Amino acid sequence: MEGEEGVMRILHTGDWHLGRTLEGRSRLAEQEAFLDELVRMADDQQADLILMAGDVYDSVNPPAAAEQLFYDAAARLTDGGRPLVVIAGNHDQPERVSSVTPLVAKRGMTLIGLPVTEAVTVTASRTGEIAKIAALPYPSEARLNELLASDGGSEDELRRAYSERVGQLMQMMARDFSPKTVNLAMSHIYVLGGLECESERPIQVGGAYTVDPSALAVGASYTALGHLHRPQVVKGEGIIRYSGSPLAYSFSEAGQAKSVTMVDVSPGGTPVIEELFLNCGRPLVRWKAKGGLQEVYRWLDEGRDPRAFIDLEVSLTEAMGLSDIHRLRKSHDGIVHIRPIYPEMEAMELEMERVRIPLPDLFRKFYQRQTGGAEPEDSLVDLFLELVDEDEAEEVTK
Repeated sequence: MEGEEGVMRILHTGDWHLGRTLEGRSRLAEQEAFLDELVRMADDQQADLILMAGDVYDSVNPPAAAEQLFYDAAARLTDGGRPLVVIAGNHDQPERVSSVTPLVAKRGMTLIGLPVTEAVTVTASRTGEIAKIAALPYPSEARLNELLASDGGSEDELRRAYSERVGQLMQMMARDFSPKTVNLAMSHIYVLGGLECESERPIQVGGAYTVDPSALAVGASYTALGHLHRPQVVKGEGIIRYSGSPLAYSFSEAGQAKSVTMVDVSPGGTPVIEELFLNCGRPLVRWKAKGGLQEVYRWLDEGRDPRAFIDLEVSLTEAMGLSDIHRLRKSHDGIVHIRPIYPEMEAMELEMERVRIPLPDLFRKFYQRQTGGAEPEDSLVDLFLELVDEDEAEEVTK
């Protein structure tokens, strides 16, 4: 459909998290490679409009190198007058994202930090088609500058109030929609029905700040979302889609294919979606070495996963020495985690499966076995259960 008259070609991306590291390891080179690939895609695919759905940066105070990456990519994406619309995500400092608006607005960049009440209007220079975008940055209570539930209100009450407020803001912006325009929506939110990954957990997906898909039913042909790192469609009116992150940012994303989304749509038409897969980024993989260290060394000698970051789980009968750890680290610079698994731990898991003893009791038995009969304090048991809950939540997101 490249170059077809009357059809607007929209490239949807988000969750760049520029400046993010992996256990202290820089990802800037990978992020630079992604942005180079994105610019090539935008040109090769003749994109008329770029939508960036939030989390430009990974922190409110990103390193200067991350800011330089963004400004350089934004300049290249808007060469030739192609519009770029960016909203702030929950990781972004809203004013930082929008601060350079006076300098870049004439280049066709629209940078929105805080929620607004009017849709963004852009024109595709190739076809002359006009798009109206109900663009809502991450709408926390602080950024909305309002309290959505009274003190002592339940989580359900806050969830309903939050969802209703998002719907009201979307409706206000959608007043600018027209049958003659390409009507779009964009936001950085957690929509009920979306599947999250561990790398989003620190930013409060779920909980009270969730949005019912009905809040997005404002007449948009396509709703471009950011916040969840797994590319996916959410059920609702029109097409509601998360583009996902361009790189895997946690091991819960191991094996996920990363992509951006190309949307072809005309005024009043049904969007045609194409997922454009990315080649950039080091893979994140999990190694489970049941055969112990010798199996790991064999994999390393074979050159397994040479470019990957690795989460290593190795079954051992004896304690691992510092020399082994140094050898592993030296053999592959991508080994991030080394987690030894001992027979007692495996036996504990088997026992839990076989006799279905309550987990707290199993932990107490394991602790007594390891300490010669000592009884663990209740606080230690509670901590263990919290860690198990975190691991189980991560497994659900695979």
